[in-house]
Amino acid sequence: MSKEQQTAKAPEHEARAFDIRIFIAALIGIYGAVLVLMGLFGTNEGALAKAGGINVNLLAGLGMLVFSAAFVAWARMRPVVVPDRGGQDDPGQGASAEDRTGQRSSVGR
Repeated sequence: MSKEQQTAKAPEHEARAFDIRIFIAALIGIYGAVLVLMGLFGTNEGALAKAGGINVNLLAGLGMLVFSAAFVAWARMRPVVVPDRGGQDDPGQGASAEDRTGQRSSVGR
């Protein structure tokens, strides 16, 4: 059996919670939520006057929430698939010498 056929049959799983896109979406989503709250409840007339009458915190927060939702949607639609290690720390651990090299070993006989 060729090496390509062996790797094609290797068990795989999705990264899900460990996908970096989820971490990025969470951080940007938290910052966006804080800005939306500041825009709704923490804006005064002085801040609006400085920004030309535009509630910058609210708009930036909404933009960050949309960006965060887009990252989560991207991670859900195209998950990262990683090879399954089968609970082993070392890829060669647990395999016999014959399995790793394709030849029989005379060690221990």
